[in-house]
Amino acid sequence: MFVDFLRKNVVVAGVLAFLRIYIGYQWMTAGWGKITGGTFDAGGFIQGAIGKATEEHPTVQGWWAAFLEKVALPGADLFTFLVMWGEFLVGIALILGIFTNFAALMGILMNFAFLFSGTISTNGQMILLTLFLLVAGYNAGRFGIDRYVIPLVRKIAKYKTKNYTKTAELH
Repeated sequence: MFVDFLRKNVVVAGVLAFLRIYIGYQWMTAGWGKITGGTFDAGGFIQGAIGKATEEHPTVQGWWAAFLEKVALPGADLFTFLVMWGEFLVGIALILGIFTNFAALMGILMNFAFLFSGTISTNGQMILLTLFLLVAGYNAGRFGIDRYVIPLVRKIAKYKTKNYTKTAELH
């Protein structure tokens, strides 16, 4: 019942638009600050997170520290690029309401990665708000570009599926 309310109510779509724009602004400004600041390096953040796994009361789990040490740290340049531009692009997509669910999913993925790395900040709040966007589905982007893009994507996907089925039947 509550899920249907989130997914279908037009008034809720308006509230979700405000949440979406707020979260998008947070992501966009964080990413833009890293892009234009010129000093962001994920390597330092990753090393700090690995160090938090060896404390007396670790805030980073061993399995996550192993991932950071074996995968993320050697690829710190790539992760620097992904974090800067990922934050910025997730923010832009949420503000505009284009591919809202995918942007929200990528945002929540980054939030969990930051939480797993021992950073608290506003990540918990952003995860909670983003969950509403994800559960709401299409309604979260109803007052955004998704209103026009999603029906077009569905139409194209239906057309390609229909043509694929016809081609398969011919063979």
